[in-house]
Amino acid sequence: MAIPQQQDQKVVLVVDDEPRMINFIRMNLEMERLQVISAPNGLEAVKRVREMLPDCVLLDVMMPEMDGFETLSSIREESSVPVIMVTAKNDEEEKVKGLNLGADDYITKPFSPRELVSRVKAVIRRSELPSQIDKAPIKIDERMQIDFNRREVIIDGKPIKLRPTEWRLLYHLVQNAGWVVPHEQLLSKVWGWEYRDETQYLRLYITYLRQKIEADLNHPIYIMTERGVGYRFLDYKGKAA
Repeated sequence: MAIPQQQDQKVVLVVDDEPRMINFIRMNLEMERLQVISAPNGLEAVKRVREMLPDCVLLDVMMPEMDGFETLSSIREESSVPVIMVTAKNDEEEKVKGLNLGADDYITKPFSPRELVSRVKAVIRRSELPSQIDKAPIKIDERMQIDFNRREVIIDGKPIKLRPTEWRLLYHLVQNAGWVVPHEQLLSKVWGWEYRDETQYLRLYITYLRQKIEADLNHPIYIMTERGVGYRFLDYKGKAA
């Protein structure tokens, strides 16, 4: 049974086998009016995601039996909830592995309460499209249509599933179709101003989007790279579907 929560109060699931870490995170997030629930292992975490429908998951990488990467894979089989991986290592390969498996962000121990709160609020914020979307479905070309109100992309007549961050990235690119959007602007709009120097995140998610919407990754026609500057979406002339 779900825990009662205040209207509009966001719920964060903390997955860690160390009670002291859970208590530290709980104390700092609850001070920001976030509701915290917890799970001591990966199996319980997947169950909580299914039953409690949290708005964000803080997932420790180093856990016995079922580690954070295995847990993330299981979560992604049934949910697009934003996931922040928590690790004691500042390992670039480990970071990329988590992002490739579907993590939305990474935080390395030890971290400050300020960084913790900032990252949690950022992933929750970007899990939602801007509230004021007053756009009819748009036809990009004969192959691609987008309906932002329904969060639906149609490629060759088939719906394509996008994760929340991919949606926000596509939204801001399409909003500026035909214009080059600088790296810093995309990072600030999609991830938050705290991420304006995290170009690796942007490169990864541009790749994810291209894998889902482009017919030929070697010759993209929808999302073009303007080297050293940013990215530009195809100018579709504002055609309605």
